[in-house]
Amino acid sequence: MTQPQQVPKNPQETHLNRARASIRQALSWYSNLRKPGQASANPKLAGLVKPELEVLTASLNKLDHNIIVIAAFGLVSRGKSAVLNALLGQKILQTGPLHGVTQYPRSVRWNLGDKAQVELIDTPGLDEIAGEARSQMAKDVARQADLILFVVAGDITRTEYQALCELRQAQKPLILVFNKIDLYPDTDREKIYKNLQQLGAGSIQAKPLQPDEIVMIAAEPAPVEVRVEWPDGKVTYEWETPPPQIDELKQTLLKILNREGRSLIALNALIQARDAEEAIAFKTIDVRQQEAEALIWQFTKYKAVAVGLNPIAFLDVLGGTVADLALIRSLARLYGLPMTGYEAGRLLKTILFSSGGLLLGELGSSLILGLGKSTAAIASGDNPSNITAFAGSAIAQAGIAGYGAYAVGKAAQVYLEKGCTWGQLGASTVITEILAEVESNTILYRLRQELERNLGMADD
Repeated sequence: MTQPQQVPKNPQETHLNRARASIRQALSWYSNLRKPGQASANPKLAGLVKPELEVLTASLNKLDHNIIVIAAFGLVSRGKSAVLNALLGQKILQTGPLHGVTQYPRSVRWNLGDKAQVELIDTPGLDEIAGEARSQMAKDVARQADLILFVVAGDITRTEYQALCELRQAQKPLILVFNKIDLYPDTDREKIYKNLQQLGAGSIQAKPLQPDEIVMIAAEPAPVEVRVEWPDGKVTYEWETPPPQIDELKQTLLKILNREGRSLIALNALIQARDAEEAIAFKTIDVRQQEAEALIWQFTKYKAVAVGLNPIAFLDVLGGTVADLALIRSLARLYGLPMTGYEAGRLLKTILFSSGGLLLGELGSSLILGLGKSTAAIASGDNPSNITAFAGSAIAQAGIAGYGAYAVGKAAQVYLEKGCTWGQLGASTVITEILAEVESNTILYRLRQELERNLGMADD
């Protein structure tokens, strides 16, 4: 009997489901920070982490409703609002001949049927807001966006090029939209690309875009004069506004949405979740600093005494490792951060190998001193003077063990500041999985190396 063929899973659906599971897990973990009666509950901390918990909740809501956010940026009078109106098929966003019609970011829904729910965000011109406010507005909107449209018209200025590079730092897919092609008939995609290369000469971002990330449109073409001949032979001239030339941009966006739209949503939600988790961890560690310091010193003393008095060399190393693992998990528990035994072991391994050999040296010295101490303990039965040798080795070994415990505790604090995003469903883990699966013909693939580099612990 022929076995039914299994239908391969849609990678985009898998990415979306993994992202949902990751953020739900994070919300489950970190909600304990605000529950009375929990060991990690703290009224001050609960207030501090409220914005981050709201980010996690909003990210999960976005995933559940499958909403992709597209934000339009550009300098004043480049036609950002007109571009979005042309996509919408109706004039919803205000446009006009005066500068600065759009005063603040505004979002509208773009109905694409069952393909996806799209939210379009219109922004003020980047050159009409005060520097600090402009930068913060751009960062806030770019952080929400899954895809960025950068609208230009005419020759690209150095100011526009710098703004383009700054938006590129948001690590989001970006399409350059050359608007008003009806006014610049001699401009083509290759010319724009060469202009970008010239503006970026000598810069590390000399190629912020590829040629196929540039589209040519006329969102609101200028009126043209039309000659009208009447049946009676009379000739008049009238002004008519041609329909928008928006098909190239619309087709480009639909292609991206169909091919990788849900993966974009999943990845951006996970990046926001990872940043929120790191912020929660940092704030928690700051609030719990004194308690953590006392805990580290407590384990330092216990480990030093236990290792110093134990006469069996092998158990010194084993017991010291168990103490270090217990310290890492106790710190995580104090902070209210999730940490399994496996993750604690992985973190201890990372700390040992990133310590420049100091902690590995501690293990070696502990073993050598432990062997000497064991020999002295055995020999002390025949010659009581060997007790002095045992005591000397024990004191030296206790000092080294105590130093190692303190160093492990302080290093664990640094790693815990990044949040526990590297577990089975941790945000960083799922981000890495998605990036490993993106196809080479996608817009996400071009961001892969850049995103992987910023994960920090990806290769640990």
